[in-house]
Amino acid sequence: MASEKVETVIAGNYVEMEREEESSKSSESKFSKFFWHGGSVYDAWFSCASNQVAQVLLTLPYSFSQLGMLSGILFQLFYGLMGSWTAYLISVLYVEYRTRKEREKVDFRNHVIQWFEVLDGLLGKHWRNVGLLFNCTFLLFGSVIQLIACASNIYYINDNLDKRTWTYIFGACCATTVFIPSFHNYRIWSFLGLVMTSYTAWYLTIASLIHGQIEGVKHSGPTTMVLYFTGATNILYTFGGHAVTVEIMHAMWKPQKFKLIYLIATLYVLTLTLPSASAVYWAFGDLLLTHSNALSLLPRNGFRDIAVVLMLIHQFITFGFACTPLYFVWEKFIRMHDTKSVLKRALARLPVVIPIWFLAIVFPFFGPINSTVGSLLVSFTVYIIPSLAHMITFSSASARENAVERAPSFLGGWVGLYCVNFFLVVWVFVVGFGFGGWASTLNFIRQIDSFGLFTKCYQCPPHKA
Repeated sequence: MASEKVETVIAGNYVEMEREEESSKSSESKFSKFFWHGGSVYDAWFSCASNQVAQVLLTLPYSFSQLGMLSGILFQLFYGLMGSWTAYLISVLYVEYRTRKEREKVDFRNHVIQWFEVLDGLLGKHWRNVGLLFNCTFLLFGSVIQLIACASNIYYINDNLDKRTWTYIFGACCATTVFIPSFHNYRIWSFLGLVMTSYTAWYLTIASLIHGQIEGVKHSGPTTMVLYFTGATNILYTFGGHAVTVEIMHAMWKPQKFKLIYLIATLYVLTLTLPSASAVYWAFGDLLLTHSNALSLLPRNGFRDIAVVLMLIHQFITFGFACTPLYFVWEKFIRMHDTKSVLKRALARLPVVIPIWFLAIVFPFFGPINSTVGSLLVSFTVYIIPSLAHMITFSSASARENAVERAPSFLGGWVGLYCVNFFLVVWVFVVGFGFGGWASTLNFIRQIDSFGLFTKCYQCPPHKA
């Protein structure tokens, strides 16, 4: 009876959402809906795939030089699967939370559910506070990384300005994302973003193979423990882009269909990251250890310039993906979240961009900062906390019996699910946070010692007189 009641609640809710979708069809022009208003399974897939592989595509060859070819490939496959699993756990917790709240007649039509609210509703305020701290800090630095990447990439087209100046310029450009209301409105951007990263990935692959191996190429990795675990945590970061899973699900007409979307998106992303990282590392080897941006090693031509421009646009999109949940949190804090005026919300959001801009200027270490964020923030935000939250939420027999989403039968039910979650927590805590945190922090400190804070042009070649 309990499960029948749950199904009735969910079915009723999604019928309402479908009616809302139908009304939007009748009230909006087809042009506006096509470009602006998305909520389908395909929109969610494009959002997940586009958000997952952004500027990190350019740093994965750098990680391969730290890890070696074999470890680089294995870590991509392993962390890709692990990321898909925890995205699935987050989706289960979202549906569980939403179903419980809607039984209490809570209406979410003018409210975007976020991860910290899911934790609050299922586990209480202490979990909410921890989730909010890690999630917001990760998204803050995720936005910082996109801004750093913009400056790093544009420099390879126009080096008349240093990277710090480019950071100022692109900080102002990325601030325009305050005008995009929610993930519903990223429909065309998500699609274009994935097209752009697909072009760049295959450009890196083909250009590296055509270029061939440099004279005396060496593939020494792994050489030190610090480099090895730094590279591993960059890949952990790569497949930890599901900190915005709840917001993407909430933008869907039928959120219960999200379960396998992230896995399918990851499988596509692997067709981009594995060939490109392998080909660039094969061609340039250890030279990548001092060139964290793969584009810096390829000869300048029209194809490379196109890749740079496309990545710049995509980084603008990904900046919006990372920053939009922060906008929501800030809106709720200052009680502007229910405001319907786009202009008022945009003006209210602007203070969120200022610390991002500042941090991108302080720590312009494109590449090393990914690993540091991966080990210290991603490890908890999207791996450890969701796994622990899922185990505790369904720890009682009654919670498991009344769960909206049953444990996968192919794992052996709840016992198998708990074993997977326990393994994931231990692995990420020891390898990702422990060894990865140690290695990436040491590497990050070395960058500060070598280049200094507020460095004007990180890893820039000397200008010819």
